[in-house]
Amino acid sequence: MSGTLFLVPNTLGKRDEFDPLTAVLPAGVQQIAARLDYLVAENAKTARAFLKKLGETSPLAQPIQQIEIRELNVNTPAKALGALLDPIAAGRDGGLLSEAGVPAVADPGADLVRLAHSRGVTVRPLVGPSSILLAVMGSGLNGQSFAFNGYLPVDPSDRARRLRELEARSRKDRQTQVWIETPYRNGALLEALRQHCAGTTLLSVAVDLTLPTESIVTLPLSAWTPERLALHKRPAIFSLLAA
Repeated sequence: MSGTLFLVPNTLGKRDEFDPLTAVLPAGVQQIAARLDYLVAENAKTARAFLKKLGETSPLAQPIQQIEIRELNVNTPAKALGALLDPIAAGRDGGLLSEAGVPAVADPGADLVRLAHSRGVTVRPLVGPSSILLAVMGSGLNGQSFAFNGYLPVDPSDRARRLRELEARSRKDRQTQVWIETPYRNGALLEALRQHCAGTTLLSVAVDLTLPTESIVTLPLSAWTPERLALHKRPAIFSLLAA
């Protein structure tokens, strides 16, 4: 009989002012994560940091040094996924841990989850923070119909074309379009939005979600002045709804 693949959520960031685990992860989720002795994570070092923080409120079943951590990231070949799942398929419970937020959403772990289903392994997602859903919730835009689009193209002309496509789709279907961007390109993205989309189109920018520095602002593009464009390389979620 196989074990269970638990999808373990992580925090969206860390600050000294408060305990991010107790603020965003239910006690039951922490207890499940604390009893696992096998984890698949994007980065073993940050996974150990998560376990150290977890152990402050939910005692770990094993010392951190004895918890097996294997890495799964964008560089992991598809042929290696089977070996990552083998311990769970053989009867050992394990966890898939994201670097931030929930696993398998904008995250390389989705392929491991699909393989688990194909091999008859039980998959159990645990409750935790999703920056995408939190951004849509706080935007005031259409939460009945929205689409997540990952990252936009880096090339300026390709990015401009993609923004016009997303705005047209939003206008046609009354659908909120959501995406993320590498923080150091936030300013260039906002300038591109002002140049290539209508001033009446609504843009919501959600920054530092769940942290003390959290900010969610929704305005027509015409109101996004240069002063508001300064995001200082902060991780952000962008949501757009065409008028």
